[in-house]
Amino acid sequence: MTSQQEPSPLSGAIRRFKDPNYQNKAPNLQALRDEIDALDAQIVALMAERALCVRDATRFKKDAYQVAAPARQAQVFQKVRNLAAEHAANFPGFENIAESAYRTMVAGFIAAEQELFAQTEEVKS
Repeated sequence: MTSQQEPSPLSGAIRRFKDPNYQNKAPNLQALRDEIDALDAQIVALMAERALCVRDATRFKKDAYQVAAPARQAQVFQKVRNLAAEHAANFPGFENIAESAYRTMVAGFIAAEQELFAQTEEVKS
C-alpha cells in the first residue's frame, strides 16, 4: 500500500538497512534535510565559482566549436565518472547520477558561454 502523505520530519526511522554495518547519519529526517540544505548551499557556491572559470575561459577560444569543446567535454565526463566511482559503494548508480548531473550542468554552461563569447572581441596583436 502506498502512502499519500509525506513522512513526518521529526519522527524516528520506520525502516532499517539489512546491512548490519550500516551507520545512521541522523536521528530523524529533519536533521538530514538540514544537512542536505547546507550541502546544497556549498554545491551552488562551487558551481558559481566554476561559472567564473568558464566565463574567463571564453577569452581563450576563437570560435563556437572551441566553446563547445567536445573532446574536453568527454574528458570531464570521464573524470567525473572516475571520481564518482570512488564513492559508488555507498549508493547504487552513483557514477551515472554524477555524470548525468554534469552533462546537464555543462550543457547549461556551454549555452551561457556561447552568449558570453558574443560579448568578446579579438585581441589585436
